Amino acid sequence: MSFFPQPLLDALVQAPERTAFEQGRRRVSYDETLTMVRRMTTGLRHAGLGPDRAVAMVVSLTPEAFAAHLAAHALGAVVVGVRPGWTASQLSAVLDRVDAVVVDDATATPELLELAGSAAVLSLGDCPGADDLLAAPDDGLPITAEARAHDVARVNFTSGSSGRPKGCAWSYEALHPAFDPSRWPPDLARLISCFERCLVYGSWSMPAMMTFAGRSLLVGGTVVVGAKDERPELAHAIERHRISGALTLVPALRRMLEMLQTQPVDVSCLRALVVTGSPATTRLLNDAVARLGPVVWQGYGQSESGMISLLAPDHIGRSGSAALESVGKVLPHVKVSVRDAVGRSVTPGEIGQIFVRSRQLMGGYWGDDAAQTSDVFRDGWLDTRDIGYLTPDGFLHLTSRAREVIMVEGHVRYAAPIERILAGHPDVDQAYVVGAPDEQTGEAIHAFVKPRAGRVINPDTLSSLIRVELGVASVPRTISAVADVPLTPGGKPDKNALLRDLRHRHNFRHVR
Repeated sequence: MSFFPQPLLDALVQAPERTAFEQGRRRVSYDETLTMVRRMTTGLRHAGLGPDRAVAMVVSLTPEAFAAHLAAHALGAVVVGVRPGWTASQLSAVLDRVDAVVVDDATATPELLELAGSAAVLSLGDCPGADDLLAAPDDGLPITAEARAHDVARVNFTSGSSGRPKGCAWSYEALHPAFDPSRWPPDLARLISCFERCLVYGSWSMPAMMTFAGRSLLVGGTVVVGAKDERPELAHAIERHRISGALTLVPALRRMLEMLQTQPVDVSCLRALVVTGSPATTRLLNDAVARLGPVVWQGYGQSESGMISLLAPDHIGRSGSAALESVGKVLPHVKVSVRDAVGRSVTPGEIGQIFVRSRQLMGGYWGDDAAQTSDVFRDGWLDTRDIGYLTPDGFLHLTSRAREVIMVEGHVRYAAPIERILAGHPDVDQAYVVGAPDEQTGEAIHAFVKPRAGRVINPDTLSSLIRVELGVASVPRTISAVADVPLTPGGKPDKNALLRDLRHRHNFRHVR
């Protein structure tokens, strides 16, 4: 059996003249994309890439970068997506474990080249100190994917409890169904058919962007690469490029709806808008449908699991339907088990911890010693760390999180590493971090610190520590100095009480 990216390579062959990518005024055909993939496959092979060899993609959002991903996958290599905004220590932790690094003229900074260490540095163009993959010869021969089923195909990163990037390792066998139309369930196939003109923005390291771009090409579509400044003005990008399918995070959707109230933007071309990152409220979904029509979808999943459930427009449109308060109907290939505190399955409608199982889960955390991996797997079931319930008709509802996770702009941020850094400062006796709903970012990080006796807290100093160690996205929105930490009846710090008191306090500083 041929695994990913073979279906995508075959699709590029079938319609050579069709436009694969639009980037500003630039047009790249399916055939030109395939030519780039052939050249890069030659260059990557020459650099020693293949099964069990890892390549980090530190690249911009370009057609060339997408082709580089396909080329590495065609060789059966491990493709490591590096997120923008990582600190030097986070980059170093990943680049120390790869055999090669792919860069472009926007990412090949002196600092990055130094961090690459002994890894081969390859470029998408003429970059000093790197071999140009596009300069490799094109043999014109068909590309046959060389992947093996259980080899690691892709590493998607999320923040770990230690503050270091934690990579979710997906095998070629687990990744393949996402790019095999014959294995798409009906609702997903219907959704993908709407992505004839697919808008992408941000980074190829975002799994959803990479996946939906590939799916768009599989159905003969065109991927429109948005400019860096288009993310805040999603409606204008949809109108300008006549987008039929796009992804959005909750804050961007909210801003889009607010803007459409005052600006005459034509988004009638839109056939599907998928809300990802964190669940949208019932009110927001209703507002979106009222303004945009029956084009709103919501997907729920995790970096470890891929998509678990899907809320379709007909689910949202049912008058009085409880489905609107859910995160969608569980996909056919996914099994869900809701369990109580001792691990026993509960009856439908009863609240418990959510476990999932399918052939499309990560195999484990990349490079892990099995400790973290075993912490989230139970006999083949993945512990989502989410709390909720499943209805008899298959709709999944979330009620809370079992782990202290804060979703900022759709990205996972953990409380523990922020608390560790704050508590390590000599002026701090105790530190506690919570998340709260935020109109701009979905959720925002708030920190509470108790000073040591005789010490005074400097919020700017503490925020600088977080920024250096974890990056700007982990810097708390506020830091509050507290004289005492409230306790629960069980004697543990009561974070909910701290958060409730936040609005009544006057001694906190905005630090971002």
